[in-house]
Parts: sequence; structure tokens; C-alpha cells
Amino acid sequence: MDTAGNLLNWTPSSWRDRPAAQLPDYPDMSELQRVEVELGAKPPLVFAGEARRLRRQLADVAAGKAFLLQGGDCAESFKEFSADNVRDTFRVILQMAVILTFAAAKPVVKVGRIAGQFTKPRSQPTETMGGIELPSYRGDSVNDMAFEDAARLPDPQRLIRAYEQSAATINLLRAFASGGYADLGNVHRWTLEFVKDSPASDRYAQLANRISEALAFMRACGVTGDAARSLESVDFYTSHEALHLPFEEALTRRDSTGDAWLATSAHMLWIGERTRQPDGAHVEFMRGIMNPVGVKCGPTITPDELFALLDVLNPENEAGRIVLITRMGADNVVQRLQSLVRAVEEAGRAVVWSCDPMHGNTVKTDSGYKTRDFDRVLKELEGFMAAVSGEGGYPGGVHFEMTGQDVTECVGGAKALTEADLSSRYHTHCDPRLNADQALDMAFRIAEALSAARDGKSHAA
Repeated sequence: MDTAGNLLNWTPSSWRDRPAAQLPDYPDMSELQRVEVELGAKPPLVFAGEARRLRRQLADVAAGKAFLLQGGDCAESFKEFSADNVRDTFRVILQMAVILTFAAAKPVVKVGRIAGQFTKPRSQPTETMGGIELPSYRGDSVNDMAFEDAARLPDPQRLIRAYEQSAATINLLRAFASGGYADLGNVHRWTLEFVKDSPASDRYAQLANRISEALAFMRACGVTGDAARSLESVDFYTSHEALHLPFEEALTRRDSTGDAWLATSAHMLWIGERTRQPDGAHVEFMRGIMNPVGVKCGPTITPDELFALLDVLNPENEAGRIVLITRMGADNVVQRLQSLVRAVEEAGRAVVWSCDPMHGNTVKTDSGYKTRDFDRVLKELEGFMAAVSGEGGYPGGVHFEMTGQDVTECVGGAKALTEADLSSRYHTHCDPRLNADQALDMAFRIAEALSAARDGKSHAA
């Protein structure tokens, strides 16, 4: 069946009858309604055929035939938007995908946290500085980071700007993905300037040499047609947390080729740890759209709670519909994840197991910076792979907050950044991100685990 979820009594606005967490408190609701009407008249950002193709590829991941790489900004920024920044993030994801493809000998499904990641959940509705209490910053589509009364008021017009920037970003990504930039023959040219001297870049250059040799061999053998064209472009998809439901509803359209509803703001949407209540507004909205849906699974989720979500979001148990994005923390991942995976696998639920090793490993330094330790992130990834494979599942994906910019927000990695380095280039609008050097280093570490798993299976066979 092409529609996702149980569409009985569902409409794009039926979420409004459910309790809704994490929505902004707009001072002028009539202005929000005017913006929703304006958004509803704008062109879609993605199309049903693209979402179906992603679902087919995610079904391959669920079956152990492919691997999911999802990454990008914690929160996109209006001020930092540029073609160069979009290109650099796209380029790092391409580099990581090449590394993982070579190691796993499987296709890598590439999904960016990009072109829509403008709204963020917050632990508290307000924050206090210097004795002054103001609304929390909820992302550039809602309000501004500046700690001022006017800046922190939610402004519906920001949703229009978020849409426009998302549209520009998607146009750039489509051009990069199909216009020759992603040609595997450019594998040597994808190296960013600031990582050229790092150990990760050295390893990448060696891998690029091997790929170039393989491409030359294929050309010498006369590989042409569709096989050659598949090396010249890539499928690249967009994703974000579906937090701002009025925005999502305004961009939800009925598929012209069928009865399915598509959230046209992104190819894939996910539900966060704070909004995954089975009877809540966010789950209600997500159950009716045909897009692939991610579910963040933190250390407190139980098998019964997860099954309640799966029953609502994927009652037909369709492969490629659900991505379970675990975020347990390095010290909890094995213990917390084993029972979850065991229950899901024994029940025969078709899901993609993916790991977000970032959110459960965030700390605040004495100097006030939020950061993440590369080794802790890696520890959670290793624990995730061990726990999922140990219970009969397939550890099929990773989910990173990362950037192509030369930032200093996470400690460790190939260049061994320390807490003292954080103040140098700490630019994130919300949570700390891996820079390109650390992302490549992480890709090689994952590749080693995938190679070992592949070798182990071949030896067993």
C-alpha cells in the first residue's frame, strides 16, 4: 500500500485535536494563520516519486542490503547560509559515503539534515541570563538567538524565510547531485582545504587513488550506459525534525498520482524524543503522510512504548517506512538497546536501525561551552553495532550532527582538539557539530567495523 499509516479519520489538520508539545507561543495567532495560507500556496519542495524512491532504498537498508548515512547541521542558520556552506556539507557527506561504500561493499543511502532543519525543541520554554527571563531560542524559523525581548518573540514571517532558504538549498543540492559535481571521477577534488594535512585526509587520498584505478579499469573494459551514468550522479535526500506542525501542515499535499498525502517540506521527517507520545499531535500528523519517518529512541523508551508507536505509524509493517534512530549515550547503549532490538526482531517488525551517537554524549565545560567528545561518540557507535547485531538485527545507519565548515565544537578526533580549542571557531546555533576532519575520521572508524563484519560473515560462510 502506498499510503503510510492508518488514514481513518486523518487529515493534515487532525493533529490540532491532540496535545501538542514544543510549539511556539505566538503573540499574534492571526498573523500565523495568514502565513500558513501563504505557505499553502507555494510550490512543494520535494515530490512523491522522490519519497517513494527513498522508501525503496530504506527497505534495502532494513533488509541488510544497504547502509544509511544521515548528517548535517544541528540547526540551520539564516545568517550562515551560502552556496559554499551547502556545497561543503554536501561534499563531506559524499566523502563519508564513498568511505562507507568501499568498506561495506553496499550502496549508501545519503540523507542530509538540511533544507529545513530550522526549528529546535527546548528543555525549558524560557531561559534566564543576568536575572532577565526571556523565551528560549527555538531555531531561526521561530525567533532569533540574540538575548533581547524583540528578538526572542516568535515571528511567523520567519517561516516564509525558512521556506525560501530551504527551496534555494534544495535547488543547489539537486544541481550538485546531478550536474557533474558528484561524479565519482571527482573523488580527489572533494578534499577540503583545511583537512589536507590531517591523518583522515591522508587515508582518504589513498582510498581515492584506489577508486580512480578502479574507474580507469572499468573505462578500459568499456563500461558505458546506465552503469557509467550511475557513477556520475547520486541520489541525495533531505530531512528534518517535523517539530513545527503548522509549517508542516501548510506544505502537505495530496499526491496527484494517488490518494497518498506527502509532507513536501522534506523527503524524510523524524519525531524527536520530546514529541513521540503515541496520542500526541506530532505522531498524529506523521501517521498520515507517505514520507519515511524517523523515531528518536532515547534511553527511557521501553519495548511496549515503541510497539505503540509502530502500531500507529506503520500498522501494515511496510519496510522502508520507519527508521529507529537510537540515542542512548555511550554508557547506556548496550544495556538499554539489547532488549529493544530483541523485542522488535522477535516481533518481525521491519525497521531500519540507525544510531545518533551525538545527543546522548553532550556535556558542558567549565568555560560554558557545550561539546561532545569524539571518543564517546565512537564508543556509542561501537556499542550500537554490537547490541543490534548481537540480537539478530542489522545496524544499518548512522545519524550525525556535522558540518563542512572548519569549526571547533567537538573535542578529539584526528587533530586531537581540546577544550582550550573550542573558543577558536565555535559557531553552532545550538549543539556542537563534528567538523569535516572529525566526520571523515569517524567514517573511517565506522568503515573498519563494517569491513570486520563483512569479513566475519564471509569467513562464517
